[in-house]
Amino acid sequence: MKSVEGPRSTMESRSHAGAVPSTLTRHQLLDEQGVVAEDPLLSPYAADITVEELQHLYRSMTLARRVDEEGTSLQRQGQLVLWVPLRGQEAAQVGSVWPTHPSDRIYPSYREHAVAFERGVPPAELMRYFRGLSAGGWDPEQYNLNPYTVVLGSQTLHAVGYAMGASLDRKAAEDSGSPLDGDPEAVIAYFGDGASTEGEVHEAMVFAASYDAPVLFFIQNNQWAISVPFATQSRVPLATRAAGYGFEGLRVDGNDILGVVAATRYALEKLRRGEGPVLIEAETYRMGAHTTADDPTKYREREEEDQWGHLDPIERLRVHLRTVHCVDQAFFDTVAAENDAVARQMRADVLAMSPPEFVDRFDGVYAEPHSLVAAERAEYLDYQAGFVAQDDSQDSDSEGVGA
Repeated sequence: MKSVEGPRSTMESRSHAGAVPSTLTRHQLLDEQGVVAEDPLLSPYAADITVEELQHLYRSMTLARRVDEEGTSLQRQGQLVLWVPLRGQEAAQVGSVWPTHPSDRIYPSYREHAVAFERGVPPAELMRYFRGLSAGGWDPEQYNLNPYTVVLGSQTLHAVGYAMGASLDRKAAEDSGSPLDGDPEAVIAYFGDGASTEGEVHEAMVFAASYDAPVLFFIQNNQWAISVPFATQSRVPLATRAAGYGFEGLRVDGNDILGVVAATRYALEKLRRGEGPVLIEAETYRMGAHTTADDPTKYREREEEDQWGHLDPIERLRVHLRTVHCVDQAFFDTVAAENDAVARQMRADVLAMSPPEFVDRFDGVYAEPHSLVAAERAEYLDYQAGFVAQDDSQDSDSEGVGA
């Protein structure tokens, strides 16, 4: 078994005096040299991944990074209200969503762009959210992907509630003699190390354990909760917390695409067997700013960034494809060109977007017509009409003075 540690020197210097050394294995299959090692638990869950599938994972990871770069540029040029970079977390996101079924339900936070793209959400739909033109960006029922949430931790409660309902529906169907077709539905709740300290997350895990809800708590521990280092947030790896709720926690190298895929497959298998929730802590690193409103140079050191830069998840898979599977340069050039084309189209789509009329907001308050909303809409239209009447009156007065 290969148990490894990521760069810890700068974090250890800031850790609590009472920090507890962890004995929980940190699983890794693909190291930074692109070499695959054996892991008794995870290796069987990655053994059947083909080179074609590895190439798909590479495409997904690099597409997410290219869109991320374009998103940052668009925000800097005033075309987006805000952008949330994901650079460095591509393996954690793609590797965890790729093994899911289309029927599985996903509850993201606000940085899961690679998850959204792998689920089929066009980049332009995501950009509508960050341009401030939509409260969600996409139809959650079309992709089985809930809208982003900026209320830290709240998505874990939503995920557990949905998972409990899905589980009860299946049991009711079985009890009635009309079992549902297909594999049992699984749910994934994404959140970060910062959100793990929110009370909602604790409550969600209590309910998930109590009802054996088929939910995977997927933590992307990117080492920083905005400007607060992970060592300040927790004295132990987050995966160890699962034991306190009575379910399994896995700690995996979040920059290892094979390790994340294998850990997620293992967890989803347990969920579908009805064995209750699972927690995965993917240890990765936010290579850029928390958002485009953030300046990470104010709170973290270049040495730390350089250390983690050598563990880049995309470069790790690129080396593996080249050295182990003899994938030639033409493939990588083609992928880069395709990603550039997607970024150009996304930019064109963003620049062509026009803001909706405010009156249209009334249409999205409820799914069905509502008398109170209809009255408020009419009141707003009357209010707006008053300005039009006033403008017409002023124009008439001006014409009279000129005459």
